[in-house]
Amino acid sequence: MRAITFDIETRSDSFSRGKVDIATQELTVVGVHDTETGEYTAYTQEELPKLWPIFERADMLIGFNSDTFDIPILNRYYPGDLTKIKSLDLLAEVYKALGRRIRLQALGEATLKRGKTGDGLEAQKWWEEGLYDKVKKYCIEDVRLTRDLYDYALANGHIKYKDLREVKELKLDTRNWETGGEGSSLTHTLGL
Repeated sequence: MRAITFDIETRSDSFSRGKVDIATQELTVVGVHDTETGEYTAYTQEELPKLWPIFERADMLIGFNSDTFDIPILNRYYPGDLTKIKSLDLLAEVYKALGRRIRLQALGEATLKRGKTGDGLEAQKWWEEGLYDKVKKYCIEDVRLTRDLYDYALANGHIKYKDLREVKELKLDTRNWETGGEGSSLTHTLGL
């Protein structure tokens, strides 16, 4: 099974009721890990035509908050429909098991003893300052953290999170994570 773990970076000045309005977000970078090659790569908006064939051949997309943020934003740039490819949103899995959202930073620190290397607001600032390689590197590190959390959960049936001062295990039902995606790749939107 070919899985693509991914994350996006965006920029926008608009917020609605204290939340980011995804309709106004402009894509800056997409970071990916491809299980077929084992490589981590990043693509700017101008480089998206190189990314689409990779997504087209994926059996599953893996992300963090990807079903409600990353995929809807990417779909504005994609000539097809990324929702036709099986996806696994780690944040949605956490919410399903715990009933609340936990930040990627907190999951990484508790489970893997490492967190993120920055945050989205810093990435926006770096982009505006022309530090494009720094944004790509930051995005790839988020992809690496997401991929490592996915692999940990798959191997152990749980991830960890900090609840006040105590680190707790959060059991996740991973039985179907890598089933049902085969054959869903090639959405035929790019004429491949």
